[in-house]
Amino acid sequence: MGCLPIPILFVLGALIGDWLWGDRGALWGAGIGLVLGLILFGVFIAKLRQRR
Repeated sequence: MGCLPIPILFVLGALIGDWLWGDRGALWGAGIGLVLGLILFGVFIAKLRQRR
């Protein structure tokens, strides 16, 4: 479940970018969504590896 934000934010960013700014916005939205998904995945892994 930790990698689930990556595809969700990728698709969500592409859809919002396409809706607001057309094809170029979809590309930017997908890229931003991918980066945010990777960051959230890294935060999730870091939280799992922390000592309690």
